[in-house]
Parts: sequence; C-alpha cells; structure tokens
Amino acid sequence: MNNLKSSLPAVLADTKPLLKWAGGKTQLLGELLSKMPKKYGRFIEPFFGGGALFFSVRPANGIIADSNPELVNLYRSVADDVDGVISCLSRYQNTEEFFYDVRAQDSTKMTTSEAAARTIYLNRTCFNGLYRVNRQGRFNVPFGRYKNPKILDEASLQAASILLRDTTIICGDYKSVLREHAQQGDFIFLDPPYLPVSEYADFKRYTKEQFYEEDHVELAAEVARLHDLGCHVILTNSNHPLVHEQYRNFAVEVVQTKRFISCNGKGRTGEDVIVTVAPKQRFNLKLVPAPLPQQATQYPPTRFMGSKNKLLAEIWAVASQFEFDTAVDLFSGSGVVSYMLKSHGKAVVSNDYMAMSATFTKAMIENSEITLTRDEAEALLEHRRPVDNFVETKFQGLYFTDDENCLIDVLRANIKAVRNPYKRAIAMSALIRACFKKRPRGIFTYVGHRYDDGRKDLLMTFRAQFLEAVDMVNAAVFNNGKQNKARNGDAMTLQNREPGLVYIDPPYYSPLSDNEYVRRYHFVEGLARDWQGVEIQEHTITKKFKSYPTPFSSRKGAADAFDMLFKRFRASVLVVSYSSNSQPTLDEMVAIMAKHKSHVEVVPVDYKYSIGNQGSKVGDNKNDVQEYIFVGY
Repeated sequence: MNNLKSSLPAVLADTKPLLKWAGGKTQLLGELLSKMPKKYGRFIEPFFGGGALFFSVRPANGIIADSNPELVNLYRSVADDVDGVISCLSRYQNTEEFFYDVRAQDSTKMTTSEAAARTIYLNRTCFNGLYRVNRQGRFNVPFGRYKNPKILDEASLQAASILLRDTTIICGDYKSVLREHAQQGDFIFLDPPYLPVSEYADFKRYTKEQFYEEDHVELAAEVARLHDLGCHVILTNSNHPLVHEQYRNFAVEVVQTKRFISCNGKGRTGEDVIVTVAPKQRFNLKLVPAPLPQQATQYPPTRFMGSKNKLLAEIWAVASQFEFDTAVDLFSGSGVVSYMLKSHGKAVVSNDYMAMSATFTKAMIENSEITLTRDEAEALLEHRRPVDNFVETKFQGLYFTDDENCLIDVLRANIKAVRNPYKRAIAMSALIRACFKKRPRGIFTYVGHRYDDGRKDLLMTFRAQFLEAVDMVNAAVFNNGKQNKARNGDAMTLQNREPGLVYIDPPYYSPLSDNEYVRRYHFVEGLARDWQGVEIQEHTITKKFKSYPTPFSSRKGAADAFDMLFKRFRASVLVVSYSSNSQPTLDEMVAIMAKHKSHVEVVPVDYKYSIGNQGSKVGDNKNDVQEYIFVGY
C-alpha cells in the first residue's frame, strides 16, 4: 500500500521532472497533493508527459505510460542505462548550429540511450521546451537562444533512474493501459491534452496525440468505470463547459493558473479544473443496531421536520465503532441526537441556528440537574405582571383561540422574568411543545384548523398541555458527569475543538421540496426569540418572518458548505445524515468527504419520512427513501 511518503531510497529527495513540458503540473502540485488519498494501491499515470506529480510523490511500483514513443524511450533509457544517457548528453553544445544538426537527426537510427539524450537536449535548448512535430513526424521547434540552459543535470538523472527502475513504463493508449492494469484501490492521475479553450486552442500541435471533444467524452466514460471499479482518480483539464457536464457527479474545483505556453501572447493566465473522484462505495459496512439506553428514551417525542428519532439506533451503531469522548451536533434540530449522545456519556456541544432548538438543548443537554417544580409551573400560568398582548393582537384568529393567545402572552411575560436560565429554558421548551401539540400537524404554514383529525392532543386544554410538557422536560433532565453545551449560532462559525466525533444533519436540499424550517415553525421560533431581530412579513397571511440565510438552499451552496465543514472538522470522525433524493448526490458527497478524510464509508438505511417534504404527495411513495449515513475517518 503506497502513501504520500515513498519507501524508496532517501536519494530520491533530489528527484524532479527531467523535461520542461507544455501543460506540466508543477504549479498545481500543492492542490493535487492535498487531494490525493493518504493510502492507495498503485500509482498509475497514463498521460505521463513531464510527470511532475509522479516525481513529487515518488511512488513505489508505479505504472506510467504515454503514447509518445520518444518520451517513453527517454524514461526507459534513464531507468536502464542512465550512465549512457549522461555520457551522450555531456557531448552536447548550446549553439544554434549544433542544435539544428541534432534536430535533423533521425532518432530511430540511434541507440536508445542516444535517442534519450537527444530528447533531453532538444527539450532543454528549444523554444519554451515545446514538443511539436510536422506532418512527417519530425521534431520542428526552433532554437531557444537561452544563454546557459542546464543540458546535463547528472544528480537529477541518477535519482530519476533509481525511481524509474522500480516503475513499469508503457508506450500505449491510456484506455488499454487502464483496462489492463487498474485495480480496486489504485490511484489514477489523468492529465490529458486539454480541451481547446482560447489559450489552448493550438495545444494539440504541441503533442503527437490528437485529442478532440469526442475523446474527452470517452475519457469521462473511462473515469466512470474506474469509479465503479473502486479506484481513486484525479483528473485535470481546462475550465471548459464539457468538463463540467461530463464530471457533474464528482467534485469539480476551478483553480487559477499561469499559461507559460499560449497561442495568444496576452493570454498567459487561465483556469484549470481539478476533478476528484473517490472510489464507489460498496456498502461493505454492516452494522447491527443495539438497544438504546433507557435514558435515551426519556427525551420528549416531537414531530419536528427531519428529526432523527427513528434513526437513533442506526446512528449510534455507526458512532459506537469509534473511540471518542466529545461529540458535536452541528445541526441539532429537535435535539434528540444530542440527547442520545449525552445518554452514552459523551461531552456534547449541541448547536443550531434556530433559537427554539437551542432552547430545547439548553433545557435538556446543557442542563444537568435543574428542574421546574409543579408550583413554579402553575405560577407561570397566572396573570401576575404586565402583558404586552403581542400574540393576542398580531396572531388573532390565525393559529389559536383568543383565550389561548392570551394565555401564551401571560406565559411569555412570566417566563421572561424567570432568573435561572435553565428553569427559563424548561418553561419556554414546554410552551413551544404545547403550541406544537395544540396545532394540527404541528406546523404554521397555514391558518385555521382544517387539518383537525380529532387527536386527543387537540382536545386537551392549553394549560394541561403546558403542564404535561413541563413534566416531560423535567423527566429528561439528567447528569452524565460531563460538561455539555447548548449553542445558538451558525454551524459555519463554530470553532473547531479537540478531535472527537462531529454529527452533521443539515437541511436537506432537494429540487422537489423546500427545506425552510423557519417557514414551518416561524411562530414557535418567534416565541423563543420573543420576535427580537426578526422581520415579520406583514403582507403574508401567516405573519411569518423572513427566513434565515443558509447555504443549504441550493445544490452548489450545499456542496460548498459540506466542503467547508469537512475541512474545518477534518481532525474528528465525521458522521453525516443525508437523504438519497437530496443533492449533492451520494457520489458527490463521497468525493467531497474524501478530499478531507482517508476513509469514507456509506451506510444506507431504508426510511419513510413522517412529514411529506420529499415530494408533492405523501401517498405516492415519494416519502420512501434511503437515508445515507456517511462516515469519514
């Protein structure tokens, strides 16, 4: 198994490319090396050219190939007879007359070492190090007029010889090379002749290999085959629409580069694309969920959109495979996963941008011992202090009766006066839960009671609902012996902490539905915030307020956000919940995570959403999905 630190001799530290090469990847090495897997089978590079990445990585037992026979002869000769190549090079001179004499020679009538030395000499002394041939296949680049080119670099040749002796060197088409040699777990670097955007319009003249758009389509099909085979692949190309189209299911990054060879003298800057393709996951990880501890079942149930209450056993079956003391729940939502992790004795940081979610976790995750007595709860229901009548007037006739709105205002006023932050969080959690339970379907996207199904919850008084909710929250309070924290904030701004486990369950982006939690829960979110810092949209029937900005409202935004989060928490075990009908796709998610983690596995779980947010209908099976649990470690 190779890794980024080769096991070959230390002398190879001096290894560097033997040629200047049009389209060489020296300036992209930092980007490429950061995207390579830490462990892989063999290093295979079938469009070898100057081999900048190969000479930087120095892999043991690598496989390199090119369709240019003169290039392949060079590397084979350096491997087999480096002293002969050095001897020939020592006789070459940097004069225009000598250059054209050597250029006119027929390399096919030379020994292999002589031909290799000729290739190096012409490359070092011709204009810009180009490789270009005429219709007869004869090298025709003019003299470069360099004052003191380094024709013979003996140390580099000797180091390269050691590396190349341990390398399989092939002259052939990339497809035949990959079909014969690529195996599961191998790393493949593909640097084909770039698509002909403006600055590379004449690039095909610099190589004997002709590569057109249809060839790039065939190459994309081969990349898909390598992905299915289980290979790690990195591909470079120009920032061309066809590249984005062909590799849309994988991670595609645009990077700024300099063009040292260009058909346009003014166009010496450009954009390259790096495509990162992780091996296709085979779902080899088989986990058997174990019963949850009794404490985990004490969390008050909720119909909160996206709640993972039904997946707790599967999530813990994944998480329990790793040793960790601290856990971060970045998008806590209902708080049920944070509570499950706390019940397993972990020190939990629970975060959410919704104030009501942070209220729940303040009361039951961060809080370890404080409860609200029945007398204190009943006192909160009494009209003992001034009330602003905000809900009674602003939301009259929308969600609750006038008497219920009046009681909500009384509770708001009394809760604000509670001095202990945990008692206050318990009381607000109970108020929010009472609003959920008294509201048909538990959402606030419509007014009136047209979804009244006669549930017992709807028949209970608001007072009874509140007191019952206080009892349930009190029952959930316990001390796990660890310091836990509830945070209300943007997951993107949470500071990285000591390595542990990070659970990520963001809003799922799908073109079939919205993921606006604020639209569904604006009324109870308003309670938690006391409508401070929000903008109520007075023209709307529901009196909702403007949704919070989130990167998970678009496909690209979600992909970029995942990339940022994975990078920020790359020192921890990453466990991510995502749906099969959401975007980024499974393959895209794996590719993004593989940029930051050595191992990525996917556990699929059959699942049915109780709230119909995956399609226009609930009865047409669009709520039947696979929930993916991505694991990066």
